[in-house]
Amino acid sequence: MSCGTPLSAGDGIDPVISQFFQKDHLRLDEIFISFQKNKKEDLDLAKNNFEEFKKGLLRHIVWEEEILFPAFESKTGMVDSGPTAVMRFEHKQIKTHLHNISEYLQSGDVAAVQDNETSLLHILKMHNMKEEHALYPAIDRLTSAEEKAAILEKINTMPAASHGCCCGVSA
Repeated sequence: MSCGTPLSAGDGIDPVISQFFQKDHLRLDEIFISFQKNKKEDLDLAKNNFEEFKKGLLRHIVWEEEILFPAFESKTGMVDSGPTAVMRFEHKQIKTHLHNISEYLQSGDVAAVQDNETSLLHILKMHNMKEEHALYPAIDRLTSAEEKAAILEKINTMPAASHGCCCGVSA
């Protein structure tokens, strides 16, 4: 799901945003791998893994759509077109698959879970690659250290209710 290729200091930019969001991608990947493993051995545990993954991914999407994408759009002027428009469309697809998998897990429809899981993984692989290799590095290049700090502050102080996440755990 995640490409896991963080930027280095040798790239000439401060990769604060890239590192933060890639770290969250990796955290989510680990939860999803647990879901995949446990659905074969312990369906109840797999359901819990998936709900944790779903909450975390929805939180990640809110961070992007409400904080990160507007920062990019204000710097580039690309609001209704460009990479963030495509990524918002992909987020809608991702949310549909998350909902479907959750519903199918509850009903025990393993074949439908697998079909949606395959589609979700395909979308996430391509989506995360675009974010990690294009969007996040662009934001790191376009923003000052103070702007990066402000972005992370907004993320860390965003009320959990705004993204349906419990516990206020930050990535």
